[in-house]
Amino acid sequence: MKIFTVIPAWKEEKNIEKTVKSAKKYSKVVVVDDGSSDHTYEMAKKSGAIVERNKKNQGAGAATKKGIKKALDLGADIIVTMDADGQHKSEDIPRLINPIKDGKADFVLGSRFKRKDNMPLTKRFGNKILTSWTKLLFGVSVTDSQSGFKAMKREVALKIKITIDRYGFCSQIIGEVKKKGFRFIEVPIESIYFEHKKGTGIIDGIRIAFDMLKSKWSK
Repeated sequence: MKIFTVIPAWKEEKNIEKTVKSAKKYSKVVVVDDGSSDHTYEMAKKSGAIVERNKKNQGAGAATKKGIKKALDLGADIIVTMDADGQHKSEDIPRLINPIKDGKADFVLGSRFKRKDNMPLTKRFGNKILTSWTKLLFGVSVTDSQSGFKAMKREVALKIKITIDRYGFCSQIIGEVKKKGFRFIEVPIESIYFEHKKGTGIIDGIRIAFDMLKSKWSK
């Protein structure tokens, strides 16, 4: 089976090479440089990834959508998505794709809350709120709606629609999987947190919730 990992990246010149090389142990890698002003594009190319580029920053959702399309065009049977900043451990990729390879699931969500996790308290609180909001809007119960580490079979990637350009797309994908009737499970993953890591603040959380609501009622 052809396995591809899609990595949306914005200003990740310090992390992208290590992230790509780690993911390449398990799959081919597609990086979408989302209008970075640093050397993310060059470092991704150097690491051996297939690299797409947005001329200007469009958001993680838009970059992920572009990366998924590229992977599909290259014949991907299973597509994994992961963050560029080194938060995710590529060693968890088999944990995500094996249920799909074994025919037990169509979509697998990596959950930081399925195991003991050291997520900062503010992020944990915000995640819980957005996960509850996801359940309310889309009728799907998961433990970690904002996880960027997930896997899907080709049929899922072809049928789901991503219309949210920024972080709200994580919840939108889950809603689409539920709506289309695909089988999904959550598996535990481990995350690494850094003091310098770009994160979502209160304003970002409000925007995510609004984008989710807009996508729900625009259908």
